[in-house]
Amino acid sequence: MSRLPQFDSLPEKVRAFVALRMGAEVEAAIGDLINHLREIPSGTRWVSRENLHLTLRFLGDSCDRNLLAALDRHLNWIAARTLPFVLSVRGTGVFPNLNRPRVIWLGLTGAMLLELAQQVEAAARQAGFAAESRPYSPHLTIGRVRDLTGWQRIRAILNRASNQEFGSAYIAEMMLYRSILGGPSPQYQEINRYQFGTTPIP
Repeated sequence: MSRLPQFDSLPEKVRAFVALRMGAEVEAAIGDLINHLREIPSGTRWVSRENLHLTLRFLGDSCDRNLLAALDRHLNWIAARTLPFVLSVRGTGVFPNLNRPRVIWLGLTGAMLLELAQQVEAAARQAGFAAESRPYSPHLTIGRVRDLTGWQRIRAILNRASNQEFGSAYIAEMMLYRSILGGPSPQYQEINRYQFGTTPIP
């Protein structure tokens, strides 16, 4: 159910995104890898376990709250017609590549994931957001490389984990988050969540 009073209480402009969470067991497995990597003195900023998420659509650094309220109605419609599905987390990767690392990520596979992302993208456009300029590339970010301190040791661990299985999560909802930057790590505040229904999209 929509929580529109929450939109009225938001600042006029917010940083926001639509995302999925992986579930406690999968997040614990990912957290073990991150904790291992944290032991290496490095110039990489690691994502805390409580902030682990899969972004379906980043909405912008300065979103109009009225657009978020419009998107909320579309997300409710999508969720009601989306069946829960299983999402598997496997392997590691780096954007843009291992020689010029900027973002460290884990791979994701799920039959419904791309279709859901496409629906959320269409909903964002219908709500008034600008179209995403890049094709959707499903990944779960675990670190952002600020400088190459410790990179060779990190790279060796990532290579060993290139095919590691981190488990499968049962995805039964998506969330709309507000992101507040500053401090040691971003703060993510849930604006609304959207439970998936039990009937397929017609």
